[in-house]
Amino acid sequence: MKVWLIGIALLLSACGSDDLQPLSADDVIVAFGDSLTAGKGVAKPQSYPAVLSELTGFRVVNSGVSGETTEEGLQRLPEVLDQENPSLLILFEGGNDILQSLDLNKTKANLDAMIKLAKERGIQIALVGVPRKQLFSNTAAFYGELAEEYSLPLQSEIVASLLRKPAMKSDGVHFNANGYRALAEAIATLLREAGAI
Repeated sequence: MKVWLIGIALLLSACGSDDLQPLSADDVIVAFGDSLTAGKGVAKPQSYPAVLSELTGFRVVNSGVSGETTEEGLQRLPEVLDQENPSLLILFEGGNDILQSLDLNKTKANLDAMIKLAKERGIQIALVGVPRKQLFSNTAAFYGELAEEYSLPLQSEIVASLLRKPAMKSDGVHFNANGYRALAEAIATLLREAGAI
């Protein structure tokens, strides 16, 4: 009976389609997002993309723009993909939509369009979720829905967790060096578990 259960477990884990293909040494990762990607509140070398590069050994392009909404990100993304030609896109947007109380159906649609843009170019995607605008909130549900629909690896806990810890923040919504390092470590773990690195 135990062998049968182990066999089923192995089969199910092997069928996990949110796995990523391993990256080669010269592959580029683009970290795409808003101020939490740009690293607002710290020097550039302390931003999460810089720390992620340090942790993984890969070139990680910081393509974060402070204040950007998903609508603006959708307009910007094609040029970034053309310029950097990444093998992996870390998509971490939606925070400003949520803070500005924009229509979250539109936010989801914009993220959906970004995912399609990357997939059409054969670029792998990892998704980072943002919590709803409520005290002690968990990640907004549409991140999980998109991850499931497109079989994407999703880091759904770290941002909500860090936002609850004043010691990890430089202000109400941005992290300090320790916070960005923790974010980078969580994303590195996600990529490792998904098989990319």
